[in-house]
Amino acid sequence: MLQINNLLYRVEGRALFQQASATINRGWRVGLVGRNGTGKSTLLKLIMGQLSPDEGSVEIIGRQRIGTVAQEAPGGERSLVDTVLAADTERAALLQEAETATDPTRIAEIHDRLATIRAETAPARAARILAGLGFDEEAQQRPCASFSGGWRMRVALAALLFVEPDILLLDEPTNHLDLEASLWLEGHLASYPGTLLLVSHDRDLLNRAVDRILHLEGRKLTLYGGNYDTFERTRRERLEHEAAQNARIEAQRKHIQTFVDRFRYKASKARQAQSRMKMLEKLQPSVTLVEDASLALNFPAPEPLAPPILQLEQAAVGYEPGRPILRGLNLRLDMDDRIALLGANGNGKSTLARLLAGKLEPQEGACRRDRKLRIGYFAQDQAEALDLSLSAMDNLARHMPEAAAHQLRDHLARFGLGGDRATTKAGDLSGGEKARLLFAIISRNAPHLLILDEPTNHLDIDARDALVQALGAYEGAVVLVSHDPRLVELVADRLWLVQDGRVRSFDGDMNDYRQLLLEQRRAERRELRNEKPKESAPNRKDQRRAAAEIRAATANLRKAAQQAERRLEQLARDRAAVEAELADPELYEKTSARIPQLQKRLGELDKEIAAAEAAWLEAEEAIEAAFAEAGA
Repeated sequence: MLQINNLLYRVEGRALFQQASATINRGWRVGLVGRNGTGKSTLLKLIMGQLSPDEGSVEIIGRQRIGTVAQEAPGGERSLVDTVLAADTERAALLQEAETATDPTRIAEIHDRLATIRAETAPARAARILAGLGFDEEAQQRPCASFSGGWRMRVALAALLFVEPDILLLDEPTNHLDLEASLWLEGHLASYPGTLLLVSHDRDLLNRAVDRILHLEGRKLTLYGGNYDTFERTRRERLEHEAAQNARIEAQRKHIQTFVDRFRYKASKARQAQSRMKMLEKLQPSVTLVEDASLALNFPAPEPLAPPILQLEQAAVGYEPGRPILRGLNLRLDMDDRIALLGANGNGKSTLARLLAGKLEPQEGACRRDRKLRIGYFAQDQAEALDLSLSAMDNLARHMPEAAAHQLRDHLARFGLGGDRATTKAGDLSGGEKARLLFAIISRNAPHLLILDEPTNHLDIDARDALVQALGAYEGAVVLVSHDPRLVELVADRLWLVQDGRVRSFDGDMNDYRQLLLEQRRAERRELRNEKPKESAPNRKDQRRAAAEIRAATANLRKAAQQAERRLEQLARDRAAVEAELADPELYEKTSARIPQLQKRLGELDKEIAAAEAAWLEAEEAIEAAFAEAGA
């Protein structure tokens, strides 16, 4: 159990937490949410013991291992899989001791403990986690030092997931992941066996991987049951209730104030007026969140251009002559296009984005652009272009040297950087505010095409929603690369799959893409089974006997998979029935206790569906692993 009691913590005299309390029980999977700058990462450091509270306490009840991703990426000549295996220090120590131990009793204890911690299956588990995070079998054998910092941070995450601490603390784990690895992580965390406390701005991850939400707001912590969508509905209802209550309180205040104003100086009514003045003091409105108007984003509208605004004809692109990364590109863009690029990191999504943006020229073929076409390009390393010693206005002025001060301010205000934020040094802006400044810079000339390569890394959930709304209102074309599935689903109406040196249209939605990834992983495992060397070719009788043995050995697993599949079908029908009832307008014609019951049930069903999906996937993978080990 994790117990936070009346926590007070100050930073430079400002309280981040004040009388904040929460209890997280063993086995709960909790998403920690709140606006940027409210103290989410600080709370994780307090739990880890890296910071000490000014008052109150953070207590871990019982002997529990706490784990979080190492701040420094692993390096050296050790292979990725060995790096992950070495993270389990107990296993490493026991294996080393087993080689030298001579006492029979101690040898038995060692092997008993190794069996308990599943030491024999450790290499397979480490390989499975690394594969899920995007490392194929060949990459897993390469030394850590041969990978970039972002990829090595994936190794650090893999090592942590492999160890499976009793309390797992994760702070924005998808920031270093592509969409494919993020989707894998959703499923892995949804079935995590320990306690999980997850800081994330990824709404899909918070919907699929957690069963409770811990909301940090106003220096307090509030725990909600259910996933993020359930939290959002519950909180909205609470705020609406508070607004109605505040309206009633304000009406009472006005009525009482009228009485006090009339009679406070009349001797016969003075006592009653005094009594009502005390009532006024007690009639305080509820504290509610003041919505931040600066969250709005507003991309300027470009003048229309005739289609196509950009066209690739048999184009090839790369960084070294004669070695294209992508080839045979026949693509076109019109002003009404909303396109998302899919594909694992390293397949060429950013390369294609740079080609479209004019940062790379084609090595073969042609890239034809409308001569009036203006492009706004947001790159992953775009923040490095900011001069942190200059204000937001001065950074924008570097790109708009002829603009007057009021024009610079007006443009920054479109992106929530009005008032004092316009004259604040870029180095003092939050990560989200720096992203807003970059949006202002790339859209300074009302571009016809926005190319956004991972634009949400520093945006919280509210800011991501604001970006969705802004792109929905934007009148130009959008090409998007993002690891946020929800952003892709809400913004894009066409998907391009970048894979195997080609780019093709993907006919389906994000659910179809999830299914494609699952099928690809199954195919890879089948391919590995087929390539497994065999000492001798068995005859058909031996094959039939081996297959029968495997079927018998996996009977319980196949039964579990079938039960999970039937369970999923039933839960899907139940969820559809609840959604249909909630969509019935008659339900809202009068106040009904049925509404919160249905909303609560919807949250429960989402949790049950995630658990059933995890159980089904685990059984299927275990069956495939059994066949793989037998070489069948």
